[in-house]
Amino acid sequence: MAKSPRSVSRKANGPTPAPVTSAKAGKAARPATPEAMGSKPLSLRGAKPVHRRDPALVDEDIRDRPILTEDEKLLQHAVEESTAFTTSDPWRVMRIMSEFVEGFDALAGIAKGVTIFGSARTGPDDPHYAAARETARLLAEQGFSIITGAGPGIMEAANRGARDGGGHSVGCNIELPFEQGANPFVDTLVNFRYFFVRKTMFIKYSNAFIIFPGGFGTLDELFEALTLIQTGKIYQFPVVLFGRHYWAGLVRWINARVAGEGKISPGDLDLVLMTDDPAEAAQAVIDAHAAQAATRQRGRGG
Repeated sequence: MAKSPRSVSRKANGPTPAPVTSAKAGKAARPATPEAMGSKPLSLRGAKPVHRRDPALVDEDIRDRPILTEDEKLLQHAVEESTAFTTSDPWRVMRIMSEFVEGFDALAGIAKGVTIFGSARTGPDDPHYAAARETARLLAEQGFSIITGAGPGIMEAANRGARDGGGHSVGCNIELPFEQGANPFVDTLVNFRYFFVRKTMFIKYSNAFIIFPGGFGTLDELFEALTLIQTGKIYQFPVVLFGRHYWAGLVRWINARVAGEGKISPGDLDLVLMTDDPAEAAQAVIDAHAAQAATRQRGRGG
């Protein structure tokens, strides 16, 4: 069996002390603290010691789940079974290739697309849900396909808005450790096992990203787009941050710290727009698509 990536071996400088057991059923008690063993906890010079979270408060339902997703299987490194690579990874490459083919085939007809990201935890009573629905409706009425991750929350609102505007509603679903079904407002649904294949579809078939408040997944898509803009892989590709109050702190930090220390160029954020207005967000996408079309036309010598 391959070792789980969560299992980390540590080399000890001396013999490992035997675990202390409790009187009840021989269960291992919590290890002694550094203070109890006569040593002080390590900390940075001048910094306060780190207070670690009580293991009893950590949700182990996800961390110790028995079912592995295909993404997790791919990222595991086989160290015990030397034949693991020859019996699994080459075949996994074929599955990855088939996902690219399926995605390209299902989405090839999208000429004008915009991907809308945001938290799956946003409820229908949240103002951002209504704003995402209205933004998608405005764009759908202008002929844009609305692409989302197919889940609930902001994704559902955007797909719902596409329906309101009589447009094409697209969902790119992903296999997760916990079940995520597609919302009922998706017209074209493509299921993916691998995040990087799905991310390719978002970029390839979009003329812009509109990003509503969200968590790590939303931030991942935001910085993916900014990285591709910075490195010249995509151009005239606006990134609309919807919700000034939510994004203002992050943008200030990027400008003051990241750009201020020269880690990025000042122009790297030129295509980032913050707004609270669905009409302004939609117009930024419409204008960007017109600019992209004009650039392509000049490239053809027209």
